[in-house]
Amino acid sequence: MVRPEVLAEPGPCDCPACAGFDPEQLINDLVADAADLLGSDDPLHAELLGATLLAVGELAGDGFEDALVGGFIPAFEAQSTTAGLAMLLAVGSVSHGRAAEAASAAAGRLVEAGIAAPEFAAELSEPVTVAGCSRLYDPPGSMSILSGTFHRAGRSHAVMVTVDHDDCGAAGHILLLDGERLPEALEVVQNDCLADGLDTATESLDAAEFRWQVEKALAARAAHDNEDPLDKRMNIVDDEDGPEYPAMAVLVRARMRLLPKPSRPAPRHGDEDAQGAGLAALQALTQISGGSAWNRRPVALPRQPAAAKLPAKRKKSAGPAPVYRLKVGLRGAKPPIWRRLEVPADISLARLHDVIQIAFGWEDCHMHVFETPYGSFGVPDAELGHRSAAQATLEQVAPSTNSKLRYTYDFGDDWEHEIVVEKVLDRDGSATYPRCTGGRRAAPPEDCGGLWGYAELVETLNDPGHPEHEERLEWLGLDSAADFDPDSFDAEGVTKALSALR
Repeated sequence: MVRPEVLAEPGPCDCPACAGFDPEQLINDLVADAADLLGSDDPLHAELLGATLLAVGELAGDGFEDALVGGFIPAFEAQSTTAGLAMLLAVGSVSHGRAAEAASAAAGRLVEAGIAAPEFAAELSEPVTVAGCSRLYDPPGSMSILSGTFHRAGRSHAVMVTVDHDDCGAAGHILLLDGERLPEALEVVQNDCLADGLDTATESLDAAEFRWQVEKALAARAAHDNEDPLDKRMNIVDDEDGPEYPAMAVLVRARMRLLPKPSRPAPRHGDEDAQGAGLAALQALTQISGGSAWNRRPVALPRQPAAAKLPAKRKKSAGPAPVYRLKVGLRGAKPPIWRRLEVPADISLARLHDVIQIAFGWEDCHMHVFETPYGSFGVPDAELGHRSAAQATLEQVAPSTNSKLRYTYDFGDDWEHEIVVEKVLDRDGSATYPRCTGGRRAAPPEDCGGLWGYAELVETLNDPGHPEHEERLEWLGLDSAADFDPDSFDAEGVTKALSALR
């Protein structure tokens, strides 16, 4: 059986923001906030409050679910008040799994005990449907906007997710506005693009495709946020505009779980040609959302700085190149998935691509690129700005200890690898290179939908009662979930496989 903790971040969070974490104070503050909701009949406000709590909890890692189920939810129930019941309903509306079940059960007990339900409770229990899902994009492919309108009990609200395809397809910002204003918002974006000389196109999406594209963008953003968690901590709540991106992402993920499961097609990424116009279009969103948006800042699509001039290759007269000890980690993976490799410093990036493919068990059936301070290298492509990886060596783009570069494989699933030069070593005359000296955990299966898809795959395999359990086993070619071991890794086996490259 696949263990749930395979996707957990081990150990408690020791970040500065969490070191002084006071659960009791947070509980009291949340219940006070819930009391302010009691006069509202719109359940969306409660959902946003619940999303804010879960966003704070994400900073503590997956261990927060245990704290939620074993601490926060019982504490809300112990209030035995309508405000405590409101908080339980808020948490249950945007959580899933154990937390959702515990919150629902606790809320049910309070109702049975005679605690009056908040005004929004009846509407919160009504079904939510989605309509008008679409993707507005610039044909060059630098940006897109995913939008859909959700309906419940006669109300509607629209969600707009901006996506920066020059930033790994990551979500930029999430806007929430009245459903009736969505056509106006999209029209403003199109007009601003046109004013900047950029044509746009719009495609309709079915609910499953809309879910997959949104979840993919959120997952890419999450992987980036994990690299700078302190910056994320400082942007949970904005006093003027309400919940910031982390809380909005929790709410949107909850909405996506209501939609049909996607078939996971592989979306394509574009180049940077329309980046400036794309930025102008996204900035236009701030003009149409007004006070009804909870997140009004535009996405900053950063212009890429000019690449530095590539240093000259090693001369033969300089003698044999040293050996680089590399740590190659899959960005955003929890727990970490990484390999420690030793390769000649003058290995070409094309050959390093082969090494990484073998080390992670990839099948080399998708596009790839190395992002370096000296430009992008992969299969030569003038439109994408990719220079030939065969013409550059590792020591040219990573000249010393602590040098870093990024390797992305499969522009649909976006498997991003962070490569760090840990140490420069003298050659060992008794060793053969390249070789693997360490690592942790098996890499995800090819074409499983990126990190988000991998998380779903593990969850499905871990649940024999899941409707897709047998289908996913068949897809993997396995007889049972016990045959799938995400914790497995064999450095010697990788080194043996790398011998084919020598």
